[in-house]
Amino acid sequence: MIHVRAASSLALACVALAFGDVARAEPRAVIELFTSQGCSSCPPADKLLTEYTRDRTVIALSLAVDYWDYLGWKDTLAVAGHTNRQRAYAKVRGDRQVYTPQAVVNGAVHALGSDKSAIERAIRQTRQQAGTLVVPVTVAVSGDTMTVSVAAATDGQGTAEVWLCPMSRTVPVTIGKGENRGHTVTYSNVVRRWIKLGDWHGKAETYQVPLKDVQTDTVDAAAVVVQTGAAGAPKSMLGAAQIALRR
Repeated sequence: MIHVRAASSLALACVALAFGDVARAEPRAVIELFTSQGCSSCPPADKLLTEYTRDRTVIALSLAVDYWDYLGWKDTLAVAGHTNRQRAYAKVRGDRQVYTPQAVVNGAVHALGSDKSAIERAIRQTRQQAGTLVVPVTVAVSGDTMTVSVAAATDGQGTAEVWLCPMSRTVPVTIGKGENRGHTVTYSNVVRRWIKLGDWHGKAETYQVPLKDVQTDTVDAAAVVVQTGAAGAPKSMLGAAQIALRR
């Protein structure tokens, strides 16, 4: 069944990209899938997210939550901040809708994570909102340094947070207990943690990060998102990009 939980407070915000040594993104959507290994309704959504990772116009992120761990299986990919982020989205929207699998599109509209038609409708809806993904973002790796560049707003105005999300592109998990016991599920673009690069105030900005602070044995990609609001109150996406750190 679809898992639903009442909303609360706080969140963490994220940033997105396009794969390559230099990533220049002109995405139509950032899709954040809130999922759980302990949710029997999630595997179809996880599969759909994997399909979206092959679409160069989409930045698809898997955000594992921990609030179903009590059902018998502790999610091996869960980050507590993902739960906070999902609840914060619901608080900002005012609908208190927190469930798995839930897709949040462009930081503004949610849809059932396994319903591609609903997700595409959400993409079209958010694209009609002024400012959605209008700020170009580039990500490049040279030597031992990652450089993230955020362009200026056309009017020089705006306020947002810039977040870097180290990711694992493919993670198969064999689930030993709970509703998905005995199944092996493959998760794509799994966000491992969040690194705030800074605040953007409408002017062009460049951020440099040592590659060793991003890439690990489990991290082979990264996403960057420029998002309005704040960590505890995330709102619409202004820009995004993603990059592969290993072939």
